[in-house]
Amino acid sequence: MASLAPGGYMGLQPQIILLREGTDSSQGIPQLVSNINACVAVVDAVRTTLGPRGMDKLVYDERGSTTISNDGATIMKLLDIVHPAAKLLVDISKSQDSEVGDGTTTVVVLAGELLKEAKPFVEEAVHPQSLVAAYRKACKVATDFIQKDFSVTLKDLSEKEKQDVLHKCAMTSLNSKLIAGEKDFFARMVVDAVAKLDQETLDLKMIGVKKVVGGTLRESFLVDGVAFKKTFSYAGFEQQPKSFPDGCKILLLNVELELKSEKENAEIRLKDPSQYQEIVEAEWQIIYEKLDKCVKSGANVVLSRLAIGDLATQYFADRGMFCAGRVPEDDMSRVSFATGGMVQSTVNNLNPDKVLGQCASFEERQVGNDRFNLFTGCPRAKTATIVLRGGAEQFIEEAHRSMHDAIMIVRRAVKNAAIVPGGGAVDMEVSKVLRNFSRTLMGKEQLFINAFAKALEVIPRQLCDNAGFDSTEVLNKLRQKHALAEGGQHFGVDIDTGGVIDTYSSFVWEPVIVKRNALQAATEAACLILSVDETVRNPASEQEQGMGRGRGMGRGMPMGGMGRGRGMRR
Repeated sequence: MASLAPGGYMGLQPQIILLREGTDSSQGIPQLVSNINACVAVVDAVRTTLGPRGMDKLVYDERGSTTISNDGATIMKLLDIVHPAAKLLVDISKSQDSEVGDGTTTVVVLAGELLKEAKPFVEEAVHPQSLVAAYRKACKVATDFIQKDFSVTLKDLSEKEKQDVLHKCAMTSLNSKLIAGEKDFFARMVVDAVAKLDQETLDLKMIGVKKVVGGTLRESFLVDGVAFKKTFSYAGFEQQPKSFPDGCKILLLNVELELKSEKENAEIRLKDPSQYQEIVEAEWQIIYEKLDKCVKSGANVVLSRLAIGDLATQYFADRGMFCAGRVPEDDMSRVSFATGGMVQSTVNNLNPDKVLGQCASFEERQVGNDRFNLFTGCPRAKTATIVLRGGAEQFIEEAHRSMHDAIMIVRRAVKNAAIVPGGGAVDMEVSKVLRNFSRTLMGKEQLFINAFAKALEVIPRQLCDNAGFDSTEVLNKLRQKHALAEGGQHFGVDIDTGGVIDTYSSFVWEPVIVKRNALQAATEAACLILSVDETVRNPASEQEQGMGRGRGMGRGMPMGGMGRGRGMRR
């Protein structure tokens, strides 16, 4: 008779079941390769949007809303990606957008290329952690080189020279956008808007962007102060003055200036019918007292977050004052910030010296089909408003996204005063530095860092492909230029001719933080995906839980019915 092995029958080990039946568990090299393929598929969807000649994407959802954009972060957000590994690319594009504002397509394309270069090594059973360690080392060498040896600092420049550099950075950002035809016009507007902010905080909320459909791009303008669309108005509004060119005082309220009906369930018991008239007159007296206090404060303009009714509108018009109710909160806070006024929740005890805001001029101006209230010449103006014009709503929305990117770039360039040449020049130079660095290493690490260096060449290659040029020929020219001892390190892709050009002397500049952040984010995403070797998905248990909840409810219903039946019989 056969002897039993310890822990098993007839020498067989019992099968240990850890996961529910039906669980989908993928692991090992096939799973890693599958994740890489998913990420590369996502990258292929956005890579054609890179650069000045990048194509636009039209995305529409089930509600029928349409978005036309070539902004990487916008497209990635709109794509309904369900693959868990590929969702990482959406996250890094969002982080690049919030941190820097530009380079959202670059970071996705770079991460995808790093994974593509790692794929052959993974298939040959190289341990992923060896790749991760080499990629992190290469990223540190690259970012240190960009920060210390390749960037040009702006701290020693005069104010005019610094403004010129910021203008060039904004133009480079707008070069790849839908409004590239008017990049000089809009770049100047962006730099002027950022210059009006508090240079310590550079608060993005203090730049308002208003969109008016109709007209041409050139009809867009910058308001040195606050502008917002005319709010809902009552009868009597036409008789109000529409401008105060010689300065005005502004009263900001969070008070409702209209006759209000009583609250629900309010009840007044009267013994004498004549007392009813006194109550009605008291209501009128309360509103008139409020309006009289507003007039006595000396204000020319009254703005309120809440409604200003027809009685108040006519009252102010008769006294040569302008009023606007239901002003949006963000516009109200910018008016307060710019004019020095304080928002009041009551009209009692108003101190004109402390609570009123001031500005050099106020006017209501027609812009397209809308009327706008413009406050300019504000003494504490640390705010600006850009009014965008354009033919179609989607076009204006894309122009707004383009302006946002340019504003973020200029803000970052002001805070981190260092730039690098664009057009793929920095990528080629860093690639050369990493190739030289890899030759100083021994073992497999040399191959991995070389793969990282090769992946960086995807940016100039994609710029050429998107412009319809021969990328192989252009890259060979760039490699030859960057291999020179000196004079070739600033050469990048010339989008106009299909050759190579010194992008630094051609003023194709971008802030260092864009490249540094893109490299770090792309490397971290690639390393994270390479570190995942197993994906566990259990649709069976999810389904069963849903069914369990349904069965529980079904069982509860008849029991409840029986209980009620017994109760009724008793």
